[in-house]
Amino acid sequence: MAAETKPLMPKATAVWLVDNTGLSFEQIADFCGLHPLEVKGIADEDVAKGIKGMDPVTTGQLTREQIEEAEKNPKVRLKMAAPKHKMPNVRLKRAPRYTPVSKRQDKPDAVYWIIRNHSEFSDADIIKLIGTTKATIQKIRERSHWNATNIKAVDPVTLGLCSQLELDLAVTRAAAKHERAQKRAAKKGATLKPVSESLAPAPAPAPAPDTVEMPPDSDEWKLSSELEQD
Repeated sequence: MAAETKPLMPKATAVWLVDNTGLSFEQIADFCGLHPLEVKGIADEDVAKGIKGMDPVTTGQLTREQIEEAEKNPKVRLKMAAPKHKMPNVRLKRAPRYTPVSKRQDKPDAVYWIIRNHSEFSDADIIKLIGTTKATIQKIRERSHWNATNIKAVDPVTLGLCSQLELDLAVTRAAAKHERAQKRAAKKGATLKPVSESLAPAPAPAPAPDTVEMPPDSDEWKLSSELEQD
């Protein structure tokens, strides 16, 4: 069951209710999420000194009818009024993985290890696991990184860039994604030939096996020529 919503400014709301309504301390405490003794301290001006009261009616958190009904019956408990406008759910963008400064120099080693040992990893998978950039990954693949001569393949778990559980989970997901891609490619069938193969000239036909050309100086060629002249 979801937790009950409380006022945005509970003490300021309690100050206003104490000063402007005849609600009991228990009713105000229950609505604002405070202790009854704390509400009594507000009434005695021992608590929340200097806090300006906030009207929950004008802010849409309570209705005047609810307050009047609760004032008549101390057993009635106030509830947050339903919002007039439904706010859309906001999907928070996941923050990039944070890596301590002392470990950032180890990222290229971890990236190189993944490239060598897990070819099924895409750049996005590496970025999500290690917290690097696509440009850095590309330079390491091409061996054009400024520190390429010193980059060694080191397990990211050993370097402390991720946990073994996170690595295992990333490997499982990457393998499943790679397998799905292969299945989709197999369903599409054979791919088209490259342009160089499609436009290449057809090879010349081989001569028939029973056709033999005779050189002009052979005896057979001379005999056939004499017969043609006769």
